[in-house]
Amino acid sequence: MNKTLLVTGSSGLIGSEVCMYFGRELGYAVHGVDNNQRAVFFGPQGDTRWNQERLKRELPGFQHVELDIRDRAGILSLVRSLKPDAIVHAAAQPSHDRAAAIPFDDFDTNAVGTLNLLEAARQACPESPFLYLSTNKVYGDAPNRIALRELETRWDFDDSNYAHGISESLTIDQSLHSLFGASKAAADVMVQEYGRYFGIPTCSLRGGCLTGPNHSGVELHGFLSYLVKCNLEGREYKILGYKGKQVRDNIHSLDVARFMAAYVEAPRAGEVYNLGGGKANSVSILEAFKLAESMTGRAQVYTYVDQNRIGDHICYYSDLRKIRGHFPKWDISQSLEETVRQIVESWRRRPRV
Repeated sequence: MNKTLLVTGSSGLIGSEVCMYFGRELGYAVHGVDNNQRAVFFGPQGDTRWNQERLKRELPGFQHVELDIRDRAGILSLVRSLKPDAIVHAAAQPSHDRAAAIPFDDFDTNAVGTLNLLEAARQACPESPFLYLSTNKVYGDAPNRIALRELETRWDFDDSNYAHGISESLTIDQSLHSLFGASKAAADVMVQEYGRYFGIPTCSLRGGCLTGPNHSGVELHGFLSYLVKCNLEGREYKILGYKGKQVRDNIHSLDVARFMAAYVEAPRAGEVYNLGGGKANSVSILEAFKLAESMTGRAQVYTYVDQNRIGDHICYYSDLRKIRGHFPKWDISQSLEETVRQIVESWRRRPRV
C-alpha cells in the first residue's frame, strides 16, 4: 500500500510542489488541504484555483480537501481518518504587510491553525514526521544589527561570523517582527515544543524567499515572482527603502520539496533549519531587475520610495551548514538564473489577471 502524505496549503507554491514531488517521484498517495484563502487575503491576483486544477489534472489519485485549517473539528477528523505517514504544513497567511490589517485572521491562521494540526497529529499519528513551513521573519529585525557594508548593487554582511549567512543560532527574541513574524514565531516554537515535549518528529523550516514557476506572486508576497510579472507586463515595481540594495536568498520550490523528502527519510524531533538558497542564490532588488531584463529583453519600470517596510531585513541569506551537515545528500540543485528563467516562462504561459 502506498504511503500517505497530507499537505496543507496544497494549491500554493510549496504545497503544490511537495504534492507533485512526493506523488510522482516517491509514490505517495497525496491529500491536499486548501480553501483558496490566498484569494481572500490578496484578491483575484492571489487566486490559486488554477494550481488546484493543475494538481487534479497532472497528479493521478490526488485528493483535494476543501478545508480551513482554523476548523479544529474538521482538521481533527481529517487527520484521524487519514493517519498520514507524513504531514507537510504549508498553509499560512504569508504577508508581512497584510498581517497588520487582519491581525485576528493572521494569528488564527498561522498560530492556531498550526496548533490544530499539531494536536491532531499527536492524537492520530505521533510517529509521522511533521514539517512546518516557518519563515526567516521569526528572527525579526535582529539581522539588521549585524554590521553591514554597502556595495554598488547590494548590502552584505561586514562581520566574519556571518560570512556564510544567518544561522539557526540567531536570537528570535527582543526584536521587531511584524505581526506576521510574531504569529509565525508562535507556531514555530509550538512545532519545536511538540517535538521536544512529546517526542514527535517535527521540524520548523525557516525559509528565505521560496520561489518557483508555480507562484501566484503579488505585491505583498512573492518578491521574485511578482518582480518578473511586473517586468513582463510593463507594470511599475515599487522599491521600498534601502536603495533597492536589500538582499534575499531565493530557493526553488523543488529544492524545498527535495529537502522535505530527505527529512521524512531521516526525521529528528524538534529541529529548526534555515532553508534558503544560501549566498550563491542571493540577490538584491537592483540585481533582480538586471537578471529579469536579461531574460525578457524588457526594461524594468520602477519607482523608489525612501521608506522601508517596518522590520524589513536589509540583508538576509541563509547559512546552510547545519542543514547540509544533517542531510549531506541534499543540496541546492536549481540556480538563481535557472529559477528566474522558469518563472519568466511560467508567467508567459499564464493568462493575465
